[in-house]
Amino acid sequence: MKQPLAAAVLAWLAYASPGLSQEQPENSDPSRGANLYAESCASCHGVDLEGQPNWRTPDENGVLPAPPHDKTGHTWHHDDTMLFSYTKLGGQITLERAGITSAKSGMPGFEESLSDQDIWDILAYIKSTWPKRERMAQQQRTEAMKWGSD
Repeated sequence: MKQPLAAAVLAWLAYASPGLSQEQPENSDPSRGANLYAESCASCHGVDLEGQPNWRTPDENGVLPAPPHDKTGHTWHHDDTMLFSYTKLGGQITLERAGITSAKSGMPGFEESLSDQDIWDILAYIKSTWPKRERMAQQQRTEAMKWGSD
């Protein structure tokens, strides 16, 4: 196994938890997700998925601003399990489970306010806005992570 893939698999094993949905359900509804995104995500990540200004630069507390979820951001660089975990449990918990201590996330967990289906619908909406190249890259990352967990 190549080094980057091995590291990615180990990171996935660290944040993947029993009971967390690991795969986007076929019945995910991007239209419903768009409404849920507007209600729960747009205040930080932007109405047009544009993120906060200077999202790559930590604030005075070392917390990274909300990144864009459009093709200019890095959301499409992550597999489904990571995106789901980040949304459900929150960014800091997910980063810590992956062994990432060099970054601070301000992303709250939505476990109490969004169902698993709600989260998958939001992710389906976000993905539906990406060009084909980004969708395919994210899908390949998800498939590689599933392969690594077998």
